[in-house]
Amino acid sequence: MIDFEEELKKFHPSLEVEDAEDAIYDQDVTDAADVLVRMLKETKQEE
Repeated sequence: MIDFEEELKKFHPSLEVEDAEDAIYDQDVTDAADVLVRMLKETKQEE
C-alpha cells in the first residue's frame, strides 16, 4: 500500500512551478467579470 502521508512529506514543489505562478499572477488580464463591470459603469455614466 502507498503511505500518502509519507509521500507528502517527500514532496517539494519545483522552482519552475513557483516561477510560472508568479508570472501568471503578475499579469493584468481582463476577464469576463471585468468587462461586465466596465460596461455597467459606462451605461450608468450615459444616463
